[in-house]
Formats: sequence, structure tokens, C-alpha cells
Amino acid sequence: MAIDIIKCCQNKKSILKIENLAKVLKKISEPNRLKILCLLKGGEKCVCDIWQCLKLPQNLVSHHLKVLKDLKLISSKKVGLKVFYKLNQKVIKKYLKLFKKAIL
Repeated sequence: MAIDIIKCCQNKKSILKIENLAKVLKKISEPNRLKILCLLKGGEKCVCDIWQCLKLPQNLVSHHLKVLKDLKLISSKKVGLKVFYKLNQKVIKKYLKLFKKAIL
């Protein structure tokens, strides 16, 4: 058990990875952000579809989308006046791998 703890705190790089993972987990623990990630699991969605599905004000959904985008968990593209969001699978897989290393 003590050996596993040492591996997680072995050097500055591993400590920073754990701290970064904790920051991400804290930010996505907000239920509406998890719901957004779950919605996007089904494919790319327009912000108008997301806020209507969640039954939340558009400005609140936009705030949550910005947090997820700042974490690079999602990406967006503008088509005309609409903004479409999708999961960033590469970043999500990176955090899943780090999470598994930390707890398994």
C-alpha cells in the first residue's frame, strides 16, 4: 500500500498530473456538466438542443459548455449562427487513463 502512494507522489510530474486530474474531476462533478457530456456521447449537438434537453436557461448551459471547453473535454464549431459541440475523445481518453493509473 505504501509503495502505491509513493508511485503517485514520486516526482513533480506525477504530482502535477494528479492535481490536474483532481481539478478536472472537481469541475465535471457538477451534475449539469455530466449531463452535457452524456448528451454529447450520442454525437455532436447544437447548443440550442442541449439547453432545451436539459430544461435550463441558455446562458447557464453556455457557462457549463465554456467550462468543459476550457478543460478541452469538448470542442465546438460554428455553422452559420449555430454552435455545435462534440466530445474530445483524445482528451477524455487521456484523463480516463490517468484516472485508472491513480486508483487501480
